[in-house]
Amino acid sequence: MAETDLFLAEYGSRALESQRMEKQTGRIAPRLDSIRKALPVEMEYRHLGRSGLEVSALSFGSWVTFDNQLDVGKAEECMALAYEHGVNFFDNAEAYAAGESERIMGQALKKLNWSRDSYCVSSKVFWGGKKPTQRRLHRKHVFDACHAALQRLQVDYLDLYFCHRPDPRTPIEETVRAMHHLIQQGKVMYWGTSEWSAVQIMEAHAVAGVHHLTPPTMEQPQYNMLTRDRVEAEYRHVYRSVGLGTTIWSPLASGILTNKYAEGIPSGSRLDLEGFEWLRDRFTDEEGKRKIEKTRKVAAIAAELGTTSAKLAIAWCLKNPNVSTVILGASRTSQLEENLGALEVLPMLTDEVMENLEAALDNKPADEMEF
Repeated sequence: MAETDLFLAEYGSRALESQRMEKQTGRIAPRLDSIRKALPVEMEYRHLGRSGLEVSALSFGSWVTFDNQLDVGKAEECMALAYEHGVNFFDNAEAYAAGESERIMGQALKKLNWSRDSYCVSSKVFWGGKKPTQRRLHRKHVFDACHAALQRLQVDYLDLYFCHRPDPRTPIEETVRAMHHLIQQGKVMYWGTSEWSAVQIMEAHAVAGVHHLTPPTMEQPQYNMLTRDRVEAEYRHVYRSVGLGTTIWSPLASGILTNKYAEGIPSGSRLDLEGFEWLRDRFTDEEGKRKIEKTRKVAAIAAELGTTSAKLAIAWCLKNPNVSTVILGASRTSQLEENLGALEVLPMLTDEVMENLEAALDNKPADEMEF
């Protein structure tokens, strides 16, 4: 039996059932012809740090795209496609589109009507509003933001809840206690941090240990071929000492690593969006131009492997054993389907290929950072 036929034999019945459900409920579901085009690569699942929870190596996030580029219908299509490919983690935050991103995801989840025990959904707390009670990581906002996220996402609990940034103005014990109490109440399963330093993560663990509270399970850092130091060097001691799951974001460096900006900024791309001028500026100065030159070299290696720059960049992130899941973002299903194919590229990353990539990037972190 041909490889594609084997894939259809495994997943075809699920697609047909989705079509029947669509006719009955009116919801959007992946078509059989869409699945026929999909690459027969089985999803990989990895433990989130030292927890027992296994998340899909590729996950789907809503930053930038939901509301800005995707309405409920298109978001639902992308989420359905991701789910059919084995994705079980969907990432969000109170700050994304000022809460509208969570509302869109919540409406999509309701329409898709998946079994709640078959997927994980997250939120993040820090930037909820302009007033002092609506921001940062003090106990009140941590609780208020959690309840608001539950309402917008239309779920009874959050699987993952992140402190979106560190808060030097709130005692870390107050934040750890707030997260611990939400877990005790069954409103959060696991809590973690985002863009925290190794020192701050270890301090949270120390406080949790002294007071018998729940420590953070995971960290959500930016990680890609152009941004490496924190994940590869700074956190090394944290991996060894307390364990740390990483749900990394921006694997394509805001699209730079797709090589689509090599000749300028295409209309409608992320760097062309209103409100993201700050991001565009990062890649139009001299340092940004040097980074874009590196993407040309990466593109050449991808061509030699017979794949795309995007798939290669995502697979490169997955090669790191300390990466629990790579959060994908997409503004259309064709883009998401391509990026989900990164799992097919992972076996191609031999020692020789990795050495060629290191030579092209020329940014390997130094030895373990002191902290």
